[in-house]
Amino acid sequence: MTTISAASSSVSTASTSDASGSSQIAQLTKQIAKLTEQVKNLSSSGGSSDDVQQQQELLQQQIELLQQQIAQIEQQQAQQALQQQQKQQAAADTKKEEGVNKPTDTNAIDIYV
Repeated sequence: MTTISAASSSVSTASTSDASGSSQIAQLTKQIAKLTEQVKNLSSSGGSSDDVQQQQELLQQQIELLQQQIAQIEQQQAQQALQQQQKQQAAADTKKEEGVNKPTDTNAIDIYV
């Protein structure tokens, strides 16, 4: 009887404040590569086909979870970039040119004839 033990790989969902999104994505990608390698090595492990199939399914589920985490991080980065762009646009919109031909509320001259 051959026993196949699943290699434990921790799936971290907590994000630390000092780890940037790109470094988190890099770490998750490395974990996916390790899990993919484990899936490849399962076929040559010599276990029963049911055990191998079950382990492959578990590893595939872990890979899918990691891919979902990467997608979430990328979505958060896109939202942050959009918010930053909106802030810059709002700052540019509020900056008005002043001068003789461009009066503002504080320096306009009303002329009545």
